[in-house]
Amino acid sequence: MSRREATVVERPELRPTDVTRGELEDLLYEEAYLLDEWRMEDWLELWEDDAEYVIPTNDNPHADPDNDLMYVNHDYRLLKGLVVRLMSVHAHREYPWSKTRHFVSNVRVFGEDADGVVHGDAAFMVWRFRQQDRDCYVGRYDVRARRVDGRLKLVGKWIMLDAWTLAPYGAVSIIL
Repeated sequence: MSRREATVVERPELRPTDVTRGELEDLLYEEAYLLDEWRMEDWLELWEDDAEYVIPTNDNPHADPDNDLMYVNHDYRLLKGLVVRLMSVHAHREYPWSKTRHFVSNVRVFGEDADGVVHGDAAFMVWRFRQQDRDCYVGRYDVRARRVDGRLKLVGKWIMLDAWTLAPYGAVSIIL
């Protein structure tokens, strides 16, 4: 079974968790705020070292990142590199920075797995404005988080886009 199937299609056995919907919501709201303010280093601190940030292609949302094409398939090391690139003047698609607005809703907590990872999901919409361009990304986050030193931190985020195409450029140049 692929990681994708294990994390979204067939969730592992989950037990009740003390993490509330409000706590997961607050984490996702904080993430949205930091991204909209381009506070990328602070955003990276929301993530654990075993992070997984994945955007499967629209035509294969249940793909296996080890075997199938993904729009994005980043671990923590690649997320750090992404932050460095986005903050650089050499990131031509995002310099000067786009104006973004992240909206998060319908947050749910499903439970906690045997490793102490909380599974949940949320709906999202992200608007990106840059010069004359306007892009809107809509979909669902499959979120995994862990409590570390009393603070909830992101472990995984699978981003399922609702649109079948990424118009007009066929790429995602911002963090969703």
